[in-house]
Amino acid sequence: MASYEGYMPYSYGVNDVEALNETFRKVYQYMALGLIITAITAYVTASSPSAIRFLFSSSAPMLIIAVLEVILVIALSAALTKLSQGVALIMFAGYSVLNGVLCSSVLLVYTASSVYQAFLTTAGMFAAMSIYGLYTKRDLTSMGSFLRMGLWGLLIALVINLFVGSSMLELVTSIMGVIIFLGLTAYDTAKIKTLAEPANWNGDNTMAGKIAIICALELYLDFVNLFLYMLRFMGKHKD
Repeated sequence: MASYEGYMPYSYGVNDVEALNETFRKVYQYMALGLIITAITAYVTASSPSAIRFLFSSSAPMLIIAVLEVILVIALSAALTKLSQGVALIMFAGYSVLNGVLCSSVLLVYTASSVYQAFLTTAGMFAAMSIYGLYTKRDLTSMGSFLRMGLWGLLIALVINLFVGSSMLELVTSIMGVIIFLGLTAYDTAKIKTLAEPANWNGDNTMAGKIAIICALELYLDFVNLFLYMLRFMGKHKD
């Protein structure tokens, strides 16, 4: 991976740049690991009739899994400094498994070609926005605030559509979701440049590893949500 020295807010020594590059490599490696775990879990779950019966016999199992996901994210974020790197990575992997179970439903609803097409499109768009966030010299702080507001608006629209059931509103929310998570991909990638600064580690390589995990989680969430909204926008339902 290329050096990021020319894109940092201040000058680094050679050792600092190497450490920073290593943190970025870990971020994308952990993110890729999370996506692989989620994809395998989703496929295995969707291929198991007994798992499908258990998960979709009522709303309780999926609701419990969603609550567990929220708890894991909050715990990982709040206790990051106290957790060992190994425990933090296990929690991230556990979250990826739970999310794979939830995402198994898309394999039951959409055609395989739609899933592949949405994934490839998502991968290309994500890569483009992540590269932009990585190398841009612009301050994206204000964009982050705007996108967070848009995310709340999106959630409200989704809740409203649960009661209205409007196909037009579903299309609008899908487009909104794609735009918002594309923006968040650039914003979160740019934010890594600050979080991963060697000055924030205080010489603690273990802390650098844990920062890489939490940053990987944020990009993982951006990718998964972007994929799901792309699938809603362009996916074809099974007959």
